[in-house]
Amino acid sequence: MKILGIDTSSMAASVSVIEDDKLICEYTVNTKKTHSQKLMPMIENMLKMSDLKINEINAIAICVGPGSFTGLRIGMATAKAIAHVNNLPIIGVNSMEILAANMDLCDKKICSILDAQRNQVYTAKYKFEEGKLIEIESVDVIEIENLLKELSSNDDEWILVGEAVYKYKDMIKEIQNISIPAPSNNVTKASSLCSVAINKYNENKDVHDCYTINPMYIRKSQAEVQYEEKMKRLNNDR
Repeated sequence: MKILGIDTSSMAASVSVIEDDKLICEYTVNTKKTHSQKLMPMIENMLKMSDLKINEINAIAICVGPGSFTGLRIGMATAKAIAHVNNLPIIGVNSMEILAANMDLCDKKICSILDAQRNQVYTAKYKFEEGKLIEIESVDVIEIENLLKELSSNDDEWILVGEAVYKYKDMIKEIQNISIPAPSNNVTKASSLCSVAINKYNENKDVHDCYTINPMYIRKSQAEVQYEEKMKRLNNDR
């Protein structure tokens, strides 16, 4: 079974193809170019270099978020279009699971974080048991100070993984029971996405078609918040 993975939840765009237990190809670009500029050329080049045709793909794995609102919409629209044309199932995986899956040989507890702006992070907690990713706490958004206070309040050893570790590195390095992995593990990788997706597909969990899958929005976008505030002010002035 060949799964095409697409992740545009953060600044990095990542695509890959996994066939059963074998990584066929992976392409990750972590630059300031927009996902609309990067994504389709990445998929086309990856498939071409791997001598694969899109009709050889059996399913699509997509990161549903949380993360960049614009990035999620671009990735989701691309996945839905490919799935619709080729009549493929889509497996939804959240970005916190993908980051945790980067640490699959870790014996510590794992806390995934992505920047949510305004001193907040998207986060979830996991551990591995007998090679299987187990969710400890589900996806949420929390102030970084409160998260770090919570993690440092016990004797557990934690791995803090995700792009947001760099934004708050000075705060994190002061805490003895928290470690930060190598840079290669702090981006959401499409290969990790596909690995989680294969397990979900085998369990018939989070498997959708192009009509039923949607992004995971933990909170309103900044644009929506600003619009609501503007409308509230206008109503108050009347």
